[in-house]
Amino acid sequence: MDIVLRATLMFAIVFLLLRVMGKRELGQMAPFEFVLLVVIGDLIQQGITHNDFSLTGATLAICTFAFWALVLNAIAYWSPRAERLLEGEPEVIVQHGELLPHAMARNRLTKMEIECEMRLAGIARLSEVEWAVLENNGKISFIEREKVAAGEAEITWEAGESRGAAAGIGRGE
Repeated sequence: MDIVLRATLMFAIVFLLLRVMGKRELGQMAPFEFVLLVVIGDLIQQGITHNDFSLTGATLAICTFAFWALVLNAIAYWSPRAERLLEGEPEVIVQHGELLPHAMARNRLTKMEIECEMRLAGIARLSEVEWAVLENNGKISFIEREKVAAGEAEITWEAGESRGAAAGIGRGE
């Protein structure tokens, strides 16, 4: 039972740590950060199983992590409010071709990172972007002005909508 309690506590700590790291950090890990994540995994294992190196202890720890992951996924699936809390919301970082400094600062994004992602998406200039959205998975989605003008993409904005819903995404509750 001790392993289950320690695994539950470590799950909560890791979950909070990953939320604090932010969307972009997980989407673009440097090699050092990847190694650090592996080392953290080993440290977590030591903290959970302590001196219990049995197959039963390992199985209990793994099953506890899997259980809590499934519980949080189920809660997020059934409750839009919990989903926003647990997984975050997409955030608009470029609006009408202009960078949104407050959103960039909140997500620790630089202009250079956004321009790099634009180039990867085949967009040459910021003025070509109607909206850019930092998705929950750390990737940036771009909606080009040309597509909005041609009616190929629709952007909605209503008072009181969430940041994600402002770009025509999310549930907009």
